Amino acid sequence: MKDTDNTHQGAGDDPVTQALLSLHHDLPRQGPGSDATTRRLLKAAGPLPERPRVLDAGCGPGRAALLLAEEAGARVLAVDLHQPFLDSLAAESARRGLGEQVRVLNCSMDTLPVPDHSFDLIWAEGSVYTIGFDRALRSWRRLLAPDGVLALTEIEWTGPDPAAAARAYWAAAYPLRTHSANAAAARAAGYEVLAHWPLPESDWWDEYYTPLTQRITRADPQYPGMPEALAAHRAEIDMRRRYGSDYDYATYLLRPHDDTENGTMTTWTTRPEATDDIPAIRDILLAAFPAAAEADIVDALRADPRAWIEGLSMVTTTAEGTPVGYALLSRCHVDGEPALALAPCAVVPSAQRTGAGSAAIRAALGAARAMGENLVLVLGHADYYPRFGFTPASRFGIRAPFEVPDEAMMAMALDGARPVPTGTIGYPAAFGV
Repeated sequence: MKDTDNTHQGAGDDPVTQALLSLHHDLPRQGPGSDATTRRLLKAAGPLPERPRVLDAGCGPGRAALLLAEEAGARVLAVDLHQPFLDSLAAESARRGLGEQVRVLNCSMDTLPVPDHSFDLIWAEGSVYTIGFDRALRSWRRLLAPDGVLALTEIEWTGPDPAAAARAYWAAAYPLRTHSANAAAARAAGYEVLAHWPLPESDWWDEYYTPLTQRITRADPQYPGMPEALAAHRAEIDMRRRYGSDYDYATYLLRPHDDTENGTMTTWTTRPEATDDIPAIRDILLAAFPAAAEADIVDALRADPRAWIEGLSMVTTTAEGTPVGYALLSRCHVDGEPALALAPCAVVPSAQRTGAGSAAIRAALGAARAMGENLVLVLGHADYYPRFGFTPASRFGIRAPFEVPDEAMMAMALDGARPVPTGTIGYPAAFGV
């Protein structure tokens, strides 16, 4: 797979590379993936601007670029070093009437000649390890706009003890890491991990290996370099068949930390609460609020199975693992239809105005997107919550069950393509309203 994907970053003149290119010419995909995965990743990355600026890094023949342009209204810069891929994409874009939305550029994806903050979304399906996970994250961080998102897929170990044969194969091709190691590397590079999930097995076989196997059976073994190319692909497919449970492609949604303190970036780690965090969460709430009401509400929500959703109680921790920030999403309803309430959010005084609260909120919203949730409601400061995408709930036809200034009751649809219910908010009993 590494040899194949390297063709995205420039095709050499050697016979094996040319044979690999001939095997992959006009295949529906150049690696594991699917339109369904692209759509799921796009949905989780939202909400995006109306016409988002997108970089498709290592675009190949541009299947994702075309989908992003057609279904998200994106303006896409598609970058690759294999000119036939770019020519094919440009022709297909023109055929679909997307010529003004999709531009192609023959350039290395880690040295783009574009200004900082040029993209709302950077997209990299199956291309990151042509330059390496860490290098990609370092190269692309400056390119993301404030609140921009990096969506990528990366191959990684599924557990800490893969089979010796799998370790040996990937040591020679591309050194894999576990999810925990990749997540730590992302945080160290200045990102928060909004979502992560493995690709389904159908993305490997139905979308990639089956068409590739059919191409292999028709290949001319007399073609220069073809014996080596065929042997490499057969070994790769056999490795997946025998040891596929040891490694997988996984999607990552990453957002740069843009919070600063005294001009210095503060990098926070976020994660769902664990049982051991419960006392520390209560301490955060008691330190942040003048009374115990918010802490008592969280305890009551945690005891209410109709309101509590595992994975949506999010803590921000220091590098040493000490919780300092908190955000909670719990189940509420709008005229009986499910929604989420964002409350409470809190940060210990010593970490306030450092981005610890923003990190917890973004992590909670990202986890909710990954779960398929949509409508989120918050009652709060109209100068703070719009940075996350909230707007007055009245624009959605949603109202609070009590008197409240219009600008303070806010809502956000995590998936702008889905309808949201209208009516009156019904809060869990713990809120006492």
